[in-house]
Amino acid sequence: MIVLLQRVLDARVSVEGKVIGEIDRGFLAFVCAQPSDTPAIVQKLAAKTAKLRVFADDAGKMNRSVLDVNASVLVVSQFTLCADTMSGNRPSFSGAASPELGRACYEGFIESLRQMGVPVAQGEFGADMKVSLTNDGPATFWLKL
Repeated sequence: MIVLLQRVLDARVSVEGKVIGEIDRGFLAFVCAQPSDTPAIVQKLAAKTAKLRVFADDAGKMNRSVLDVNASVLVVSQFTLCADTMSGNRPSFSGAASPELGRACYEGFIESLRQMGVPVAQGEFGADMKVSLTNDGPATFWLKL
């Protein structure tokens, strides 16, 4: 599983012109399942997301997590994170999980975050979504096991 985190001041996702998920301060998490993913991998990446210390403490150092600063996570599925662009000009997406496994991992990631006490908003798996955000930093982190 690949998780791309963007630290944001706010973010929202829309489907067919309607906002279906939005947050203020926190992470916009783009997630992509891979064929070898297991529930243990999903859980580990959710825990890393919840505990990653990249929010400023009182001294301005990246030393606090989403949980520490009472922030939220907006989770959006994005199979294109598995794109192979090494040859030719058209990416291959063969490294992405099947839609069934992708949905299970996506939903498991969201549920794991919620079980840890993280407020979560979400996109719609498999939908054509429009995402907008105010990146904070910018600060972007790629989590991959």
